[in-house]
Amino acid sequence: MTRRALVVSQPGVIGILERPTLAPGPEEVVVRPAYCGLCGTDLELRQGDVDPAFVTYPLTLGHEWSGTVEAVGDGVRHVTPGDRCVAECIVPCGQCENCLEGQTNTCEVYDELGFTREGGASDQVVVPARLVHRLADGVGLLDAALVEPSSVVFRGLEKAAPRPGGRVVVIGDGTIALLAAHLIGLWSPREVVLVGRRAEQEELALAVGATHFTTDDAEASNADLAIEAVGATVAIETAIRATRRGGTVVLLGLPPTGQTVELPADLLVNNDLTLAASFGYTSAAWARVVDLLSAGKIAPGRLVTHRFPLERFEDAFAVLAAPSGTRGKVLLDIAEEATN
Repeated sequence: MTRRALVVSQPGVIGILERPTLAPGPEEVVVRPAYCGLCGTDLELRQGDVDPAFVTYPLTLGHEWSGTVEAVGDGVRHVTPGDRCVAECIVPCGQCENCLEGQTNTCEVYDELGFTREGGASDQVVVPARLVHRLADGVGLLDAALVEPSSVVFRGLEKAAPRPGGRVVVIGDGTIALLAAHLIGLWSPREVVLVGRRAEQEELALAVGATHFTTDDAEASNADLAIEAVGATVAIETAIRATRRGGTVVLLGLPPTGQTVELPADLLVNNDLTLAASFGYTSAAWARVVDLLSAGKIAPGRLVTHRFPLERFEDAFAVLAAPSGTRGKVLLDIAEEATN
């Protein structure tokens, strides 16, 4: 028996390969993915642009996915075959100082599905049971497929500690920016301005929570909280300059390795700014996002604009690389029985 897997054999070489079927070991779970999200990082993994310290080839892609439990190993009690679920893809050791303090995103041993382990762009994926979260009845697998990027954003927002009633400026119009505009609503802001590059994103931005959309950087100003969600040095500079005195900047995007930001040296101090950068998500942030989804307080699935069967992965990557028209989240439909 075999399964399909979307594999980057080496940078620049990608295809659907047949892999042996998986069986769970002790304290492991085998999941059959229904949906698998693609993002800009997957483009970089395909091209070989990710820091080698964070990737191992050959690589089965997929760090954003949802699915159904297919089999469980010895010692697994909290999920059973047939349960719908999501799973954290960052695999913390649980023993280092950072893990013991709850900062599982900065575990001293980097390990992550879709980077150093086989990911969810496959008919099966095996995951440590401690990372698997059962979904509540009524939570759709489409919404659940966005738990990973939602957790990335949520962790950054928690770190920024927004105050209710503030003016929020989001720099960017991709998935992370759109999710930021959606999730910041949990903190009851007065205004959410999304500053993008493509006018085609306006309708989607307003639908998910932004109160105003613009492509004019001049409107990125007087922010109580500025959220950088592009991963470009110019966006970082824009976010910092957009923040009022005494405000907060949170950096969610990851610029290319080695790039630098140039700012007047006195700007941060004179403006009494709080600058927070956030990497990935903690296990606690992930669990909180699952709880919010279960409670119906967030609906990230409304960002999905493109879905492709696994065999059309090239079309999905083309939409990622050169968007036209409205583009939110791009998903691969892995399981034929996948439903909303």
